[in-house]
Amino acid sequence: MKLELCNYSGYKIYPGHGKRYIRLDGKVFNFLSKKCERALLMHRNPRKISWTVLYRRKHKKGSTEEVAKKRTRRNIKFQRSVQGATLENILAKRNQKPEVRKASVNKLSGLQRKRPEPKSNKRKLSRHSNNSLSGKSRRPQSLRRQRLHVLEENAKIMCLFLVKHVIKPLMKII
Repeated sequence: MKLELCNYSGYKIYPGHGKRYIRLDGKVFNFLSKKCERALLMHRNPRKISWTVLYRRKHKKGSTEEVAKKRTRRNIKFQRSVQGATLENILAKRNQKPEVRKASVNKLSGLQRKRPEPKSNKRKLSRHSNNSLSGKSRRPQSLRRQRLHVLEENAKIMCLFLVKHVIKPLMKII
């Protein structure tokens, strides 16, 4: 049994009841009664007519029995240890006095400043300075080397494939 809804009142229309109205633009309206049809044709807003479903929804009528009040879930803050640091260590660091914390941060930053630069950076700089004089860049050669390396790898794979799938089966036949 297919139930339809009244376009004006919002009530269910059971089979054999109601009226279907098709406007000139092709829009189909289903009405429960002549009362609903006349109200729509007189351009009465169903949100302002007190017996319609739209009015009752808008003014929250009759929904108290169906829907109970929603309870809001409150998140509880939970602390746990992190990998490499226990909860006690974390709490101790948090409760440190600001002066102690600043001193430890200054120590760490001082250690980081004293680190010498790696030697490889100096070599790269010298290479680039020589290249700027000669007018040639290193990049194309490095790309060529990479491509050659890839080609060699592919050739090895092809050789292994041929040995495994072509030569060995032929040897079995002979």
